[in-house]
Amino acid sequence: MKKRFILCMALLSVMLLSPNYIFGMHIMEGFLPVGWAIFWTVVSLPFVVMGIRTISKTFNKNPNQKLLFALVTAFVFILSALKMPSVTGSTSHPTGTGLGAILFGPLPMAVSGLIVLLFQALLLAHGGISTLGANVFSMAIVGPFAAYFTYKLLKSTNKKLAVFLAAALGDLVTYMVTSVQLALAHPDAVSGVMGSLTKFLSIFAVTQIPLAIAEGILSVIVFELIVNYQKEGGYQLERIN
Repeated sequence: MKKRFILCMALLSVMLLSPNYIFGMHIMEGFLPVGWAIFWTVVSLPFVVMGIRTISKTFNKNPNQKLLFALVTAFVFILSALKMPSVTGSTSHPTGTGLGAILFGPLPMAVSGLIVLLFQALLLAHGGISTLGANVFSMAIVGPFAAYFTYKLLKSTNKKLAVFLAAALGDLVTYMVTSVQLALAHPDAVSGVMGSLTKFLSIFAVTQIPLAIAEGILSVIVFELIVNYQKEGGYQLERIN
């Protein structure tokens, strides 16, 4: 099992180092009016602050969780950097935040997502600094909360199914929120916000639904690897036991 875990991490590292220059679904720099950019930043800030406090308490109680949190953050970075061509020249990508929400809860993922989105904006031109608050809200706050509560609701029936649905739903909810953000900032000239929302949702539905399913399957695999690896090492994952 240890060899399988190391092999999985090696494959993820290769994926991370593979270049990709296509612009993705993160809302790009300058695409939101200043007012909306400030609004989403203000809305996201309290969750980031609470996430930092939660992480601090978790690490003080169990320092061994630092490595796992770093692994989860790398997982989010890799998946959200894998951009797949969609319709009308746009792209879609998984998020990876659902797995982290299952392992640590939703609040720490606000911090993890902030780190990921900041580095992607600076190093990969994926997203932007002015739109950082909006991207954090959709991918690192709403998505993880949806994934977390889905897992909590279903884990007593079938844990693997709960992980799958949590990760998939967290992915889909992220894109629904992103579509709402874009529709509010850029309403259709004729049909208004609802018309614009319908267009944004339809654009990404073609590729995002299969990606959500794929992310759910991958999250189950990685979840099982982490659980088995930590059992072999004698560690405990309080969030999933």
